[in-house]
Amino acid sequence: AKSFLRLDFAHLVNIVIITMASQEEVDKEVQMLLQEMERLGTKGADGRLRCKFGALIKDDRCSNIFEAIVGTLRAAKKRKMIDFEGQMLLSPTHDNVDIIVL
Repeated sequence: AKSFLRLDFAHLVNIVIITMASQEEVDKEVQMLLQEMERLGTKGADGRLRCKFGALIKDDRCSNIFEAIVGTLRAAKKRKMIDFEGQMLLSPTHDNVDIIVL
């Protein structure tokens, strides 16, 4: 039986290059997110920077910068750069949730 999915070496190289480029874009967005959190957030008693989800969502500058801020937050959490309760934040339900920079 023939396989419907046939990849040769050139296709695999292209996939790797595209994946690396998209990872660089995600890394860039995560860094921008951290900068915006610094602008909008405050230091807690523990010395860690924290920002309310609602502050990010409702900020005009953030809404212009981030196409999908929820995805950027998840990427930053996956990279252990930030932490927040739960897996995903949704407005207005989670507007008062703290996002903490690790």
